[in-house]
Amino acid sequence: MKNQQLGKLAVPVGVIAIIVMMVVPLPTFLLDLLIAVNITGALLTLLVSMFVTRALDFSVFPALLLVFTLFRLALNISATRLVLSEGDAGKVIHAFGDFVIAGNLVIGLVVFAILVIVQMIVVTKGAERVAEVGARFTLDAMPGKQMAIDADLNAGLIDEDTARKRRAEVAAEADFHGAMDGGSKFVKGDAIASIIITLINLIGGFAIGMLQMGMSPGDAIHTYSLLSIGDGLVSQIPALLLSVATGLIVTRSATEGDMGSSVLEQLGRHKLALRIVGGAALALCIIPGLPKIPFLLVGAGFLFAAHKIKPPPPVLESAAADDPDRPSPDSPEMLLGEMRVDPLELAIAPDLVDLVDPTGGDLLDRVRALRRKMALELGIIMPPVRTRDDLDLPLSSYAIRISGVDAAAGQAPPGTVLAIGDGLTALPGRAGVEPVFGLAGKWVPSELHYQAELTGATVVDRASVIITHLAEVVRANASRLLGREDVRALVEMVKRTNPVVVDELTPAAMSLGQVQKVLQALLDEGVPIRDLVRIFEALSLRAKVSVDHDGMVEAARAALGPAIAAHHTNDGRLTVITLDPQLEQHLLESLRPGENGNFLAIDGMRAESIVTESGRLIENAEASGVTPALACSPQLRAPLVRLLKAGNRRVSVLSYAEIAESSAQIETMGVVNGAYAGVA
Repeated sequence: MKNQQLGKLAVPVGVIAIIVMMVVPLPTFLLDLLIAVNITGALLTLLVSMFVTRALDFSVFPALLLVFTLFRLALNISATRLVLSEGDAGKVIHAFGDFVIAGNLVIGLVVFAILVIVQMIVVTKGAERVAEVGARFTLDAMPGKQMAIDADLNAGLIDEDTARKRRAEVAAEADFHGAMDGGSKFVKGDAIASIIITLINLIGGFAIGMLQMGMSPGDAIHTYSLLSIGDGLVSQIPALLLSVATGLIVTRSATEGDMGSSVLEQLGRHKLALRIVGGAALALCIIPGLPKIPFLLVGAGFLFAAHKIKPPPPVLESAAADDPDRPSPDSPEMLLGEMRVDPLELAIAPDLVDLVDPTGGDLLDRVRALRRKMALELGIIMPPVRTRDDLDLPLSSYAIRISGVDAAAGQAPPGTVLAIGDGLTALPGRAGVEPVFGLAGKWVPSELHYQAELTGATVVDRASVIITHLAEVVRANASRLLGREDVRALVEMVKRTNPVVVDELTPAAMSLGQVQKVLQALLDEGVPIRDLVRIFEALSLRAKVSVDHDGMVEAARAALGPAIAAHHTNDGRLTVITLDPQLEQHLLESLRPGENGNFLAIDGMRAESIVTESGRLIENAEASGVTPALACSPQLRAPLVRLLKAGNRRVSVLSYAEIAESSAQIETMGVVNGAYAGVA
């Protein structure tokens, strides 16, 4: 905690002190101390940039670069003030200038100019260009990387936390390279500023020395050139170190170790190249006039390195198989992984792979959005969709599989869109069918998209067709996709906010399996299970009386009655068909218990009559633009659902208890009484 507090205070205080240094004169002793800090800090930064394993491990580098640049400029300003005002800038600057000049002003100026050229033209310019290109490539690759993460998430290869971490790393990498692109401009500007300050010190010092201090031209040139070059050197050396560090950071590639280890490892893979270089150096000794000892030493050094450096062991399949941390291909873990059946799978033909291509297709992104939509619509967590290509599928086709079994299939020819409507005969293409509603259409070329719309047709792209089909399959098979583990997760979610409700229900009153069966029954009839708190409350009360399956389902539906009725309400009206009272009484008397719940013990002709007349009334109502539900007593609701389902009739059956609290106006569209037809 103390280190964190010190870090929070040190940086702001240091930046403020740097700004103050630009205005307030510094004594020579303090200037010497700060110059030493500048040089050692730049050296530390260079070494850290060499030891980090990846650029993001030194993510503070761009900000640190700015702080060091400001610090160095503040030292230049303070030194210039001392040079021009007192003709003295401390012992460090004097020592650097005296050592480089060594009694010869021309040599000193040439050495200083060379250092400036090396830093500005070679290192800084190159680092600036690499940073600019790296930032551009990183930003261009960012959408593809994010879509690849979404693809792994949708395929179930990673979990949500891992995906969130990888997205954060992608964003951090883009931010870092963008910051480095701007940070390299600081280094370039600092080099230019150093040249200007050195020229000011030379010209201004020469003028001040002769005009104000009465020095001779020779003394003025010697004194102020020594101080100017010394000041330039103490700023250029740290600047050069930081320029090299910048170049190392922006040119780091995808290595798993620090720079030194990576260099030795990669050079060690090419021992033959080291031997050839050593032999070539020894061969140069044959050339007359060349010194023998330097080339002998260099050649011997390369041959010695080729002998001593050990190449990394090659990664072979056998070695991978012998790795104790990796199971063998025939191990139970690997076999179980290959045997695993995915709950939900989208198989596509090879020519439809462009739909899942991260650089152009958005199908995987839409699948991810569909998972959220299903969670909000049905209240279930849709399992990850494993998307893969299947060579056995016909071209331009796809298949949706649940637990490895085909649940639906469709067509999505490449380069086309589905136009639904009349008047498409003039457009080229092949006939197609909208997979959810069965509407006739035509797959037309994508470039004729607007022409198809001008005919009044509804145009749908291939990804939308597949996603709509997938959503309908998920709705129709929601109960099959709700596993025991999913139920446990839902119960834990409710327990975090309503622990009392869960504690009263499970495991005291009902097992997790019984809760799962109730939720699956609700989903089978298209009832969302989002309001789990109300469902669990109803189940816990019903469980005190009986835990029979039909009774538990009816208790849950009664608790959700207003929401179920609202789903069938249109413009404030709830349209229903009802049972004839005598028929309803007869059906109540024919109820018998069974292994799968109550059933209707009636003859086949009567059962067929109920199914036929119910379907006829529903079709007549749908012809007028409404879809009614069948209303009956709570005891008959579940048996009637089973009867109509066995007769291949998808009819929504509501109990009187479910519509009792509805505020909608009840409108009866017909009465089922034909069940008595043909009965003596």
